[in-house]
Amino acid sequence: MTNLSRMIGRSALTISTALAIGAAMPAFAAPGADGGKSCHPMAGRGGMTSLTVTGEGEARIAPDMASIQLGVTTQAEGAAEAMSQNSTRQSAVIEALGNAGIEDKDIQTSGLNLSPVMDYGDGRAPTVTGYQASNMVSIRVREVEKLGEVLDAIVGAGANEINGINFMREDGSDAEDDARRAAVEDARHKAEVLAEAAGLSLGPILLLRDTPSPEGPQPMMMRAQAAADAGGVPIAAGELSMTAQVEMEFAMVGDGACVPMRGHGKPHGGPDAQPPAGDLPPPEGIDQGAPAPGEAVVPLGENPDGVAPATDGESSN
Repeated sequence: MTNLSRMIGRSALTISTALAIGAAMPAFAAPGADGGKSCHPMAGRGGMTSLTVTGEGEARIAPDMASIQLGVTTQAEGAAEAMSQNSTRQSAVIEALGNAGIEDKDIQTSGLNLSPVMDYGDGRAPTVTGYQASNMVSIRVREVEKLGEVLDAIVGAGANEINGINFMREDGSDAEDDARRAAVEDARHKAEVLAEAAGLSLGPILLLRDTPSPEGPQPMMMRAQAAADAGGVPIAAGELSMTAQVEMEFAMVGDGACVPMRGHGKPHGGPDAQPPAGDLPPPEGIDQGAPAPGEAVVPLGENPDGVAPATDGESSN
């Protein structure tokens, strides 16, 4: 085959390659009526501006339960005597709890201790002067309005330690849901303010995630120290605070809501946008060794100079 014939064949292939590549790159076309402001996102979110915000919500609810750490501490000269005294008084406390309506399933021993009482005199070796016994229990009161009566009863029976009261809600799922709704509303409000300040609008939600605190669900409680006296125990349960946090990502809509291409300073579809080298594979069926676009093109079967194509028996310059 002559040089001219080979040129004609290669030119036809060059035309096909250029057309195929041009059809495969609509995102890099010249700007349209909007002056090149349109965004042509790549697959997924690669060519889209997004905004990520967090939202927090809170809901308050009245407690309907309380847990208490209480116990008896006794001291005597001998260890056995200290334990005996403690056991007698603790049994009376547990009986008083039952009489106050506390069920056995809501009473649990949480600590039992027996230790010597030491005397550290000046210049003398420590000596044992007696023994101290302590027996602590955790109880759950399912009727908060009766909490004051329960405390009166246990102190009257011999309890001399009350470490704290935790107020809680047996079922706080409704309040948790309200807190989550408030968190989503808070996140959306933040996103709307930021988008408006940037001259953009919110598009669809790309991500919505519940983000609990690292410690896990916060305990539904308010702590209060209680001390009994002859006039009864005043208790103020207050309210419980249920909190939630969410993370939301929104697509952005409007002029400028495009991310510049990797390695290029122009947004997709901008006036001077060019496809990044190597990002687009050659069209299927095209030999990668074919001439690159821009080479001289001579359509197959035509000769712009009006010269007949050379035959196998002819030579060309």
